[in-house]
Amino acid sequence: MPAEHPTILATSGGYFIPARGDLALNDLAHHAVELARPTGQPRLCHLGTANGDQRFRNAMFGEAAGAAGYAATNLNLFPMPNVDDVEEHLLEQDVVWVNGGSVVNLLAVWRAHGLEPVLRRAWEAGVVLAGVSAGSICWYQGGVTDSFGPDLAPVTDALGLLPFANGVHYDSEPGRRPLIHRLVGDGTLPTAHCTDDGVGLVYQGQQLVDVVSETDDVHAWVVRREGDGVVEERLEPRRLPSVR
Repeated sequence: MPAEHPTILATSGGYFIPARGDLALNDLAHHAVELARPTGQPRLCHLGTANGDQRFRNAMFGEAAGAAGYAATNLNLFPMPNVDDVEEHLLEQDVVWVNGGSVVNLLAVWRAHGLEPVLRRAWEAGVVLAGVSAGSICWYQGGVTDSFGPDLAPVTDALGLLPFANGVHYDSEPGRRPLIHRLVGDGTLPTAHCTDDGVGLVYQGQQLVDVVSETDDVHAWVVRREGDGVVEERLEPRRLPSVR
């Protein structure tokens, strides 16, 4: 059963390091599955495009998803798509989870392979679109990225399923907050929805309907232009049940 509405979960989290193994899915990743309302074994497709489809990252995600009881696949685009029909494969999923890395490179590769309209159709069909960092920014109009180098810079041509900008790692990387403020203030970016590490934003259609977290003492933020200045509003997240 697909999600009741087109649904996106945009996060600055979703993983933790377990006592055994390399990677485990944290509460935000599990929440993406809950939003999808699967009727059988949940099906997750991991897109590691932003890190060049590194096979060790694919293996880590597959192991983590399998340990959680999910049926996981990896959609690779390097050196070529690893499935015959990318759209058919994505439409069969409950959740598409996009990993972090270079959002600029991710967008370029997705567009070269025609994924932009495919992901929109999957979203409209009720496949939950989710991800972390670059896998969060990609669903918005744009945001702030280190894709071009160590100095943060704007990206303004993301997929635009959501009519906002996005700021990730808002509390842990000190350069992101002031740059978001400046770019919203000068009109380079629209109103920005930002997440501290461990926070996720849930959208139905293009409406923000929930703010959730997998850790304590973290927040989401809305940064908007108001008159000649910028206003920042703090949003309190709902703490998700812990899987640990």
